[in-house]
Amino acid sequence: MEETKPTMMTYIKEEQDVLSNILKRYPDNCPVIEGNNWLILATGSSINAAYSAKYYIEKLLDVYLMIEEPFKFQYYEKLRPEIDSVIGISQSGESTSTIEALKAIQKEKADLATYGLTSKKESELAEIVGEVIDIENGIERVGYVTKGFTATIFKLMLSGLKTAKNKGLISEQEEAKELSSFEKAINKISDIIEKTENFYEKWSEKLGQAERFTSLCTGALIGTAMEMQTKFSETIRIPSQGMDIEVFMHGPYFEVNSMHQHFYIDSNSPMNQRLFNLRDYEKQYVGQVYTISLNKSQNDSELGLELEIDEYKAGLFMIIPFQILAHHIAQARGNHLSQRIYTDFGLAMKSKTKPGDYA
Repeated sequence: MEETKPTMMTYIKEEQDVLSNILKRYPDNCPVIEGNNWLILATGSSINAAYSAKYYIEKLLDVYLMIEEPFKFQYYEKLRPEIDSVIGISQSGESTSTIEALKAIQKEKADLATYGLTSKKESELAEIVGEVIDIENGIERVGYVTKGFTATIFKLMLSGLKTAKNKGLISEQEEAKELSSFEKAINKISDIIEKTENFYEKWSEKLGQAERFTSLCTGALIGTAMEMQTKFSETIRIPSQGMDIEVFMHGPYFEVNSMHQHFYIDSNSPMNQRLFNLRDYEKQYVGQVYTISLNKSQNDSELGLELEIDEYKAGLFMIIPFQILAHHIAQARGNHLSQRIYTDFGLAMKSKTKPGDYA
């Protein structure tokens, strides 16, 4: 019997189990990160995951967390003297720019604590860092990462939580409360998938008519908006962008027209009213406006996830609807995602150390 190829949906449906298993192994599966000034180096979905975890970590800890693209950092930025820990993120462990930037930093400042967050513990990245952090997402043989993205966010968040507890910045009771909040939300991922499937069924025809997608957020959800841009661009392959509303309101709003469709990400932020004001204004000019919310749906264009979490944890869960929509809209448009394209790109551009192991 011919083996069925995995799809994005295969791995999206594994996210609940992956995150549950990571949580069960806490705290033994997470390091205590040294210092008070961390630098994260990452590209693509990995940098989006870093932004999704950044504000949760900084809220818990007395740290400043810088996030940089490694190629730009290596050639154009200065290593600040206060940096005491560097975390390189690469799910494959084969991202050339991340590896080379870490090597350059180690050459400049050999005593820095270095960590490599990867799903391949025997990779080039793992070989050059002081401590390897296993993402624990298992095998993901589809090029458009999903479970690896949420697992990366979660490992960063939990590493921040463990570090906060180790430093005495939170109590045992506060740590337990955070873990319980994560557990309750993780247990509702199957509900998130079902709600998104129903939402897509209702809006599939309209979603298929878009010529441009934009997702807009406030504050802590910037990583979600950025990953929406990445996933929609990779799969649907029409212009897609994700940004904070303040960025949108200083230029990009001029380009909107009736063929554009907007997603507004409602994370119960203190700035939400500004988000809603923008949404109500743009309804006059764009083809369709949707809301993805932590709360209960208020109308049929709102996908309400009904999660009892704060905005700092929301990025771990609010990306899942975008992952599902990316897959479904791409398939409906005839983009056969199982058929790999530009397979020589990573080696030709030297962005990867070896070809990806894709199904």
